[in-house]
Amino acid sequence: MNGIKRALGLLWIIIGPLAMVLMFMQAIEKIGLAAEGAAKTNTALQWGIILFIFIPIAIGLVIFGWYALKGEYDRLPSDEL
Repeated sequence: MNGIKRALGLLWIIIGPLAMVLMFMQAIEKIGLAAEGAAKTNTALQWGIILFIFIPIAIGLVIFGWYALKGEYDRLPSDEL
């Protein structure tokens, strides 16, 4: 089970930055496709909020994956009793 936890830790480390890059690419594409004027401003604002919320989540995925890869989750608190 610990091997699975460590492998998934590596997966989380890869998914975090990859998801950020994909979100930025989508934001650029969607803002570029929006009509000029208010629609473009609204689209940019929406994507700005989405990215502002998502970036800390992606950073958290990387941190979580790092701890899993290091083996911090190998022992559960119930094992120490």
